[in-house]
Amino acid sequence: MIDRLLGYSDEMMYIQAQILHRVVFKTKQKKVGRGKNAVMVEELLYDNIKEVQRKVNESLAYYKNRMENEQTKIEFRDYQKEIIVKGSEILIKNKFLYLTMEVRTGKTLTSLGICRLMKQKKVLFVTKKKAMSSIENDYKLLNPEYILQVINYESLHKVLERDFDTIILDEAHGMGAFPKPSKRAKQVKEIINICKPLVILLSGTPTPESYSQMFHQVYGIQGNPFKEYVNFYKFSKHYVNVKQRKINGLMINDYHDGHQSILDKMKPYTISFSQKEAGFKVDTREHTLYVPMSDLTYKLTSKLKKHLVIEGKEETILADTPVKLMMKLHQLFSGTVKFESGNSTIIDLSKAQFIHDNFGDTKIGIFYKFKEELNALRQVYGKENLTTELSVFEDTDKSIALQIVSGREGISLRQAKALVYYNIDFSATSYWQSRDRMTTKERLESDIYWIFSEGGIEKDIYKAVSNKKDFTLNHFKKLNKQL
Repeated sequence: MIDRLLGYSDEMMYIQAQILHRVVFKTKQKKVGRGKNAVMVEELLYDNIKEVQRKVNESLAYYKNRMENEQTKIEFRDYQKEIIVKGSEILIKNKFLYLTMEVRTGKTLTSLGICRLMKQKKVLFVTKKKAMSSIENDYKLLNPEYILQVINYESLHKVLERDFDTIILDEAHGMGAFPKPSKRAKQVKEIINICKPLVILLSGTPTPESYSQMFHQVYGIQGNPFKEYVNFYKFSKHYVNVKQRKINGLMINDYHDGHQSILDKMKPYTISFSQKEAGFKVDTREHTLYVPMSDLTYKLTSKLKKHLVIEGKEETILADTPVKLMMKLHQLFSGTVKFESGNSTIIDLSKAQFIHDNFGDTKIGIFYKFKEELNALRQVYGKENLTTELSVFEDTDKSIALQIVSGREGISLRQAKALVYYNIDFSATSYWQSRDRMTTKERLESDIYWIFSEGGIEKDIYKAVSNKKDFTLNHFKKLNKQL
């Protein structure tokens, strides 16, 4: 087969194959015989070998079939085409690329397009489990000529092949733990060391909490700008303003204050693109709804704040540290609790019932935080009206319930009529990423509903995360003085 030329579509390749066919099979007149018996016959102008003729014929048929059957059903937007070309150039030069494209601008599809343009043979795409089906669907629609293996981060140890041309790492900021590398970062580094592939990192928020998060994302990649530092601690001596903090009576090093120069060093390897640049004029309308909880909820929260422990016949709720008190109140005010034994239970269905009563006939996306909240939703919705699988959500009229941390990244809820938050996460990253799950180039309006308990702490968490700050123990301590 004739290899696809850089930037050529199926139609363009078909035209190219036609041109080659005319050249290879061009004929000339030749006189055969003598005198009256002489005749003119056609023969090939060029003395081509049979292999060349076969290759041209097969290429002509192949690209004609692709073009006529419209196998490539995805059209790249103009900005994606530009990024594909520019990204390929960066990859050729530096061996890795960081695409920091905001949510819904199409970073996944763009990365697949880069691999197609670069004529890769075998690509590994690492993502979160819930995003796998949508990536596989994009791959099928794009129909490139390379082989794609899609796998979630938790299954990296199952990857046996070691001959990938390119590895794409989705939601790469998830590898940004510091000062020590996470298990995920170590596994990725191991595969990169073996394969020596080109590497594409994807994230809409590459350093959501600290510039220091960049080090272990590029750790182990050929040609990364920090490769001279064998570990984070050596890196931190040049790029982090290390501070001393007292935690639980102990002085520890705080490495969160990374220098702006970290991003400056990453500029030659990075392509950034915003929703604004893509022409998105998103109107996200947020609504806050308050739900009165049961008497039991208020009784338990009041008792826990006063005594820091609630002992039942079989189970105990213990809040003997400020962190545990914060977590237990967060659970209880939404109607669930995890006991000291590790068991958990539903104590109040008020929130779940409120969501069902107000949105029951509407196809929505629901974000929850604690696992018992999902069980509460299942109790009031029933299995026939609620799913946790993206593929089922896309193919039916069922609503979907997603845990906020796993569902905030790599998936699209464009079919949802609204997003409803059963509970809220402490993370500002969770807030900003999950709220855009419905946004697409074609859908620029969305409604989000926050379901808060009357008298609970959710509204204070919301105030922090909507201002791009994580809700921390310090926030809670200040709040607790007012409670």
